[in-house]
Amino acid sequence: MPNLITVGLDGSGAGSAAADWAATEAELRGAALELVHAEDWAQYGPFAAPLPEPRPQWAEDLLSLTRDRLLREHPALGISTRGTKGLAASKVLASAAAEADLLVLGSRGLGTVAGFIVGSTGSATIPETETPVVLVRSIDGEGRPPRPADDAGPVVLGVDPRSNCDRLLAFACEEADQRSCPLVVVHGWSLPPVFSYAPALDPGVEQEMADGLDATVRGLLSPWEQKYPRLAVDVRIVIGQPAVQILDAASGAALVVVGRRIRRPAVGARIGAITHAVMHHATSPVAVVAHD
Repeated sequence: MPNLITVGLDGSGAGSAAADWAATEAELRGAALELVHAEDWAQYGPFAAPLPEPRPQWAEDLLSLTRDRLLREHPALGISTRGTKGLAASKVLASAAAEADLLVLGSRGLGTVAGFIVGSTGSATIPETETPVVLVRSIDGEGRPPRPADDAGPVVLGVDPRSNCDRLLAFACEEADQRSCPLVVVHGWSLPPVFSYAPALDPGVEQEMADGLDATVRGLLSPWEQKYPRLAVDVRIVIGQPAVQILDAASGAALVVVGRRIRRPAVGARIGAITHAVMHHATSPVAVVAHD
């Protein structure tokens, strides 16, 4: 796979924020950057901007002006552009993502309670690709990401040790290592119902189960800590709803990493409830990594 990051542009401030974040991420990785625009975004996208000129010219200008702006800020970066007509944006982005290491999209902030709009295109694209997708927030109204890609905050990873975590761990460890920042690994859990009715019968059962989960997660991390010996890892096994615990740990994070189990249902693909909640409420950029 080429060393390439792809970012989707739709003319919105969120798309501009995604392009800025992707450019900095590309520099961190020593990767090239591709700017992609699917023409139907401007007409049908949830953040559609009014077009002051014919659509083909507007799309061409969007790509060229964004490329020029990014090159002024990142003169050593290799940047290419791709415009597409007549295809659904999610199909275009999924196809572009298949040729990249990372796909970056924007999402617009609505406030601390309402969260963020990922949009129909982003929501449709994520289940269609096995390439990691990063959603970048624009909450300042200026089309800039609230945290740059090289921010010194930690990388926060939400894990479920019952799942295959290899892709998640590989992605999160590499991201933390290239930033030289800590990796915070969070697993939220609850006691089985049989214990929740009478926890006083065995006050040690909660701690025993927590210790077991901690040992399991640390066992999963062990080979990655050997691969990245400089990596500082903070494992947090906490009681409570997983999404809430991940969001709590994600305050001030440089990047939040969550998983999406690869499903191929006959009718439609879905994003899991925990990942869906983190996507819509984390203020930091969120990476969604597909796994078996």
